[in-house]
Amino acid sequence: MFWPEVQSGALLLVPTGSYEQHGPHLPLDTDTTIATAVARRAADVLAGDHGPVLVGPAIAYGASGEHQDFPGTVSIGTDALRQGLIELGRSACGWAGRLVFVNGHGGNLTALRAAVGLLRTEGRDVGWIPCSVSGGDAHAGYVETSVMLHLAPGDVDLARAAAGNLEPLERLMPTLVTAGVRSVSANGVLGDPREATADAGAALLSSIVDDVVTRLRYGVADDDGRLGADGRG
Repeated sequence: MFWPEVQSGALLLVPTGSYEQHGPHLPLDTDTTIATAVARRAADVLAGDHGPVLVGPAIAYGASGEHQDFPGTVSIGTDALRQGLIELGRSACGWAGRLVFVNGHGGNLTALRAAVGLLRTEGRDVGWIPCSVSGGDAHAGYVETSVMLHLAPGDVDLARAAAGNLEPLERLMPTLVTAGVRSVSANGVLGDPREATADAGAALLSSIVDDVVTRLRYGVADDDGRLGADGRG
């Protein structure tokens, strides 16, 4: 866009992702690809009833220290990400009426909560929304592989897909946080991608977009700025 085309007071969606390993079968930018697709599709839905809706360039590097043992991972860490989000928010809110981060990577949550919480105390209309599937596997498994097969099938190598650690994430978290993903999964997968399909990915992506749109339309922000669904924080 050219600056005269940008309408003051617009809703600005900014995808936040990561550049990290996603098993041997998915590309390093999986989280960013998914978050960007969700933000763009949500903007298309909202454009008819919400006034101007813009999607900014994705924040492609996130806080991915838990994946650092895998080559290819590039993490800027929580502190740098938090400060970047704060400065982005202060700048964008000089013309955007509302700023919402559409997040595709769980490792970004600490930075998002701190940054958005601060921006809100400064009087800015800022929030964040997760790209999540209730009950889905945690990382590079059925959900993400299916969605990527729908969005970018040429970037998925199903011949290399293999099951990883299938234990519930809550059981793995203490070890994962202290020793990293590789300590609980040699191939970097938390889930099983082998039955993933593009059709399933289309349905999963649609459900994520529906949730994001609902939160944008009706969600109330909690203390950390996370927009809830159905009017809840």
